[in-house]
Amino acid sequence: MKKAFQHSISIAMAFMVLFSTFSFTVDKHFCGSFLVDTAIFSEAKTCGMEMETSTEDSCCSNEKIAVEGQDELKHQFDALDLNQQAFLTGFAYSYIFIFEDFSKEIIPFKNYSPPLLVKDIQLEDQVFLI
Repeated sequence: MKKAFQHSISIAMAFMVLFSTFSFTVDKHFCGSFLVDTAIFSEAKTCGMEMETSTEDSCCSNEKIAVEGQDELKHQFDALDLNQQAFLTGFAYSYIFIFEDFSKEIIPFKNYSPPLLVKDIQLEDQVFLI
């Protein structure tokens, strides 16, 4: 269970890093005030009403929205000050041990039977615990 949880968290973090570096553009084509087409990664289809000669008198317009991904992913542990390093180290250490299962009591000699007593040594030596 713990391993499956760790694997799912690591896969989720890998996808998060992948999508944070991912750049894309959204292209929209408007005819007047109506949205005709929207396209991601390509150009939007036109309605065929735009004029080729004069672009100022055209009722159609295109809008491009560019979403930039993160370029720098390199973070160094040495760039942090001492208080931040101590906090991150303590947080990581406590996070690792938060998922330990202490509900089961481990009995190391559960499957072994005690040795057979030939005689009772306490009665023979007259030694009693008070």
